[in-house]
Amino acid sequence: MIRMAQFSDLHYSTKNLVEADRCFSHAVDRAIHLKVDAAVVSGDSTDHALDLHSPAAEHLARNIRRLAEHCPVLMLQGTFSHEPPGTLSLFRLLGGRYPVYVADRIEQVGLTTQGRWVASKAWCFTSLPAGLRALFSCVPAVNKAVVAATVGASSAAQAVGEHLAWLLRGFAASNQLAHRQGLATIGVSHGTVFGCISEHGVPMAAFDHEFTTGALFGAQAQAFMLGHIHRHQAWENQATALQGRARPQCIAYPGSIGRFHYGEEGDKGFLLWEIGTNEVRFTLERTPARRAIDIVFEGKPDLEVLREVVQREDIAGAFVRLRWTVADEDRHEVNRAAIQKLLQGATEIKLEGRIVPVVRTRAAGISQLASLADKVRAWAKSTDAKPDPLLDCLQALASQTPQAIAERALSRTGTPAVAVTPDLTSISEAQCQPELAD
Repeated sequence: MIRMAQFSDLHYSTKNLVEADRCFSHAVDRAIHLKVDAAVVSGDSTDHALDLHSPAAEHLARNIRRLAEHCPVLMLQGTFSHEPPGTLSLFRLLGGRYPVYVADRIEQVGLTTQGRWVASKAWCFTSLPAGLRALFSCVPAVNKAVVAATVGASSAAQAVGEHLAWLLRGFAASNQLAHRQGLATIGVSHGTVFGCISEHGVPMAAFDHEFTTGALFGAQAQAFMLGHIHRHQAWENQATALQGRARPQCIAYPGSIGRFHYGEEGDKGFLLWEIGTNEVRFTLERTPARRAIDIVFEGKPDLEVLREVVQREDIAGAFVRLRWTVADEDRHEVNRAAIQKLLQGATEIKLEGRIVPVVRTRAAGISQLASLADKVRAWAKSTDAKPDPLLDCLQALASQTPQAIAERALSRTGTPAVAVTPDLTSISEAQCQPELAD
């Protein structure tokens, strides 16, 4: 039985440093406490290219060194946009009690009983080295641009999946031989499994994903450790036959080490694997990832409802994102100061308002119409409005005095009319004459 810790998607960067380092430091402490025999980082240790003098690079190297003082460490090349080629090369030079092996090509790597790494010269071993304890089949992130340049952009998506399936089947013979010798067999890769669920609850069902569960099980590895998807999930195959015996197989994502984005679902942590001759199991060891709370209003934020949510969710120390959608004319009615006051116990407050713009429909040729009545009819047709009430109002404006219009409107509500202009006919001519001095 071998015990292994699998970490993935650490995403060290200046932006993520606090979250990544808090969670990964906790995970390393926990793995050392559990006395794991080896550790695997299955890709995306960094979020982007890091300067050597950056605090993020220093903190990541310190934790990898702490792991290497306790057990052998294998680091896999992840997504190129997160880990540009060569990013992990420096970790080979870390001095520790045990070595750090960087898998940046398709290969098989053996872990010896002395805690050393032995790599295949080609993509797989032609014969297994002596003194192994476990066999790792490593498939780093695929550079799809190279595939597209070789087979054409239109065929690249299908070609990646097909070639990886052939490659994984090619590992089967070595893994079967290793299993017969009593070795633990592990696959390590970085990519997307068709049908997996993203950290935001979205099924990943496009045709350009790298793996299917069938292709991964075809490698005949007992455990397949994956990275790239930030949500923990797993698949099991309990009926894999091997020379008349059934041995279980597991595929699993540990998910990201911390919660780096709003809306991410599920717990965060690393996987503790226990692999024996005919058994494999894992458990998720949780990390102290930050709490992220999403509050969404379809219209203007209701402060009373928000107050109830704050009391119910206990936002103290949480990262809170509040979203709302309002029409353009109502955008100034959102009281941001009152919202921030209600959320003042949160560590971070992010306010995102979506403004629905006013859409004006143009009536083609309206400027060429001669009369105002025709223009009203054209506008009503383009906006699907009834023109008759508008034409009645237009007729009243053209044929009646303002006083008459006001009297008619007020008579409908029962309000007495108030004279707007004086009645000049009731004033006598004498009243219009100026007074003469005596």
